Amino acid sequence: MTVAVAGRIMAIRAQGKAGFATLQQGGERLQIYVRLDAVGEQGFALYKLLDLGDHIGATGYLFRTRTGELTIHVERLTFLAKAMLALPEKFHGLADVELRYRQRYVDLFANLDSREVFVKRAKTLKALRQFFDERGFLEVETPMMQQIAGGAAARPFTTHHNALDLDLYLRIAPELYLKRLVVGGFDRVYEINRNFRNEGVSTQHNPEFTMLEFYQAYANYHDLMTLTEELIAFVAKEVNGTTITNFGGVEIDLGKWTRLTMREAIIEFWPPEAGVKPADTAFESEDVLKARLKAAISSINDAIDDAEPEENLEEVEPEIEPAGDTQETAEQRHKLRLTSFKLALILHDLERGTSVGKTTYNLFEAVVEPNLIQPHIIYDYPTEVSPLSKQKPDDPDHVERFEFFCGGFELGNAFSELNDPVEQHKRFAQQLEDRATATTRLTRWTRTTCVRWPTGSLLPAAKASV
Repeated sequence: MTVAVAGRIMAIRAQGKAGFATLQQGGERLQIYVRLDAVGEQGFALYKLLDLGDHIGATGYLFRTRTGELTIHVERLTFLAKAMLALPEKFHGLADVELRYRQRYVDLFANLDSREVFVKRAKTLKALRQFFDERGFLEVETPMMQQIAGGAAARPFTTHHNALDLDLYLRIAPELYLKRLVVGGFDRVYEINRNFRNEGVSTQHNPEFTMLEFYQAYANYHDLMTLTEELIAFVAKEVNGTTITNFGGVEIDLGKWTRLTMREAIIEFWPPEAGVKPADTAFESEDVLKARLKAAISSINDAIDDAEPEENLEEVEPEIEPAGDTQETAEQRHKLRLTSFKLALILHDLERGTSVGKTTYNLFEAVVEPNLIQPHIIYDYPTEVSPLSKQKPDDPDHVERFEFFCGGFELGNAFSELNDPVEQHKRFAQQLEDRATATTRLTRWTRTTCVRWPTGSLLPAAKASV
């Protein structure tokens, strides 16, 4: 059977009057075999002039080599395009991280794993749409240029509309417009949107990024917990065929979630070196929390001292290695020092007036978040750090909010919407009072959310961002 293929040369090996080459196209690689007596003198002369990265076409028939590799026995060779720059080194590929992100197109053909990320991202978006469409959600698009940089605490990019002579912000979140759609009668909406935040940049933080945000009317955060668990498991199965994945050498099951309140999570992941775990009531009293933090810092510092390597004061034989640090103990000591430093900062802020609720949140970030490798939902956040979330009816110090984590990272944030404009205005006023660096954006947010909307027009609803 005659076949024809085209692709980029990723490897070439000439051997006298014959040779092999490896073509790559569509994320797949296929070997070709070129013989002088099969392609003729002109075709073989072309083969000998080829370089890595050149694009060629090959026509011939399939066979298997002695090692069993599927190969095309070439009968006609066609030159398609010349590579003007050398490809990355064969065995190590494109290893420079900065170059990989600056020249992503090179990374895509040099590292097939990178290409697979792009393919799976497209499958993920398709699965997300399928999940929400099947549950009666409507996909919408909201403006990317906005007069108010609202919906999140982030520094926006600014632009100017010449025809209207109007300064605008690139969207940092779609929240305000999705709220308006709920007010307008769309009970279930979602948007897969591009956001722009004029802040840091790294391999994990991009000023331009994609986010999923969805709203469901007549639902609360418990409903969204279940929906979120179903969403992650569904997408994992659609993209990978299983909920089991590996991250950082650890097997993770995206179909098994653990739910903990923030207080429960702090108690659960309290470092053993920090001494006795705090009781749940410790988070209700400033004095008790101060005492617990001081005791934890002291206990950790004692553990650091115990882990210090002993100095060898006596002479030892040259062939005997002196007692000292191992890499494992050095890393453990560094981790303990970092934890002690974080707790000391939290204690310092608490002594300078930071609220107990905010301190609890800071403690969670320091002690718990890096340990959330398996899928976790953390709920019941302090009111002080959740200005848009509805308070729990039986516990005004906490709100109906949760975040979900996996691999040591936060994946998303969700909460029951605060639809009481009086309470909303009170929260924003408190934020402006507490934060001397509050921007005009917060003031405008307050006015837009609490005054322009009729009282009670934002019906009971819950939202999530991923």
